[in-house]
Amino acid sequence: MKLILTHDVERLGDSGEVVTVKDGYARNYLVPRGLAMRWTRGAEKQVADLHRSRKARQIRNREQATEMASQLQGRTVTITMRAGGEGRLFGSVTGADVAQAINDTLGAAIDKRQVILPDHIKTLGRHEVSVRLHPEVTTSLVIEVSAAKKV
Repeated sequence: MKLILTHDVERLGDSGEVVTVKDGYARNYLVPRGLAMRWTRGAEKQVADLHRSRKARQIRNREQATEMASQLQGRTVTITMRAGGEGRLFGSVTGADVAQAINDTLGAAIDKRQVILPDHIKTLGRHEVSVRLHPEVTTSLVIEVSAAKKV
């Protein structure tokens, strides 16, 4: 099935690209989540116009992303989660948890889709996380996962 991506999808393409994927992937994942729309000539022209205007905005945003990356680089953010006796978490740390902690601690406007977790974080301690602020700007920071105090 031929689709036009409306958002950046990792390992598939960037927003505005025309991609061909299997029908089930399109029907069950990409289209319902609003990550893509069906390809038509009219839709492709509309997306091309949006892509041109977005490209102009990205040049300005790259400067802001570089500035924010310098603020985030090397910082440590603390996340408090419930944990068991051996340092294992009940559940795992998600991109939304990391984004919320960054927003609360540093006052930055980070979306959960910008956070790139190396793997499932299911233990207490320090973990390195990457944040993609712009397609050309990625920075890393350390998150400290600590156990919540029992009430």
